Amino acid sequence: MYFRNIPNIGYDEKPIKYPFSDSDVKIAKNFFRRYKVNEDVFSLAVYFQKYGIMDGERPDTLADKAYGNPHYDWIILITNNMINAQYDWPLSSHEIYETLEKEYDDAFAEIHHYETIEIAQYKAGTIVDETFYNDTHKLNINGTVQDKLGSSFCNAISVAEWFTKENEKKREIYLLKPSYTSQFIDDFRRNNKYEKSSRYINKRLKATG
Repeated sequence: MYFRNIPNIGYDEKPIKYPFSDSDVKIAKNFFRRYKVNEDVFSLAVYFQKYGIMDGERPDTLADKAYGNPHYDWIILITNNMINAQYDWPLSSHEIYETLEKEYDDAFAEIHHYETIEIAQYKAGTIVDETFYNDTHKLNINGTVQDKLGSSFCNAISVAEWFTKENEKKREIYLLKPSYTSQFIDDFRRNNKYEKSSRYINKRLKATG
């Protein structure tokens, strides 16, 4: 359904052999014309509701649950400005394990970075390097200046911890409420029609170059 609503573009395919005057027009989907939702609309609870993607849930299964149609998965992706579901959609626990096993020697032992806890002038979650972690720092704790090793107020974050945390951030999305799907689809179609220009052929097709 999504691809039917994407407009076409016609481009000249120039031959590499004589005669050079010959050309042929190829029709392709114009994926460069991307529909993006204004992030301001997410503050309007009347249109969207927050949703936490469950482990193993896919765009099509969520679309079927939310809208009764698995082919409406593109609505979920577009309304959350997801360009590539392979990277923007959260991995399942099993997929995380497989990825870490494939891409790292020991993701649970390898340090990705160091983070501070909340103490003195440092906020929780401030990312620091290994040198900071191993050095001594002066902290003003309750009016008393104390020397503290970075390791005493920083946590070493493993690759596995970091990867899992980043993946969890992807779970919180916005779901368009079912009563507004028809309105959204109509708006999507309207925005994917070409306006008249020098390259205009029809509302669904324009030329390049």
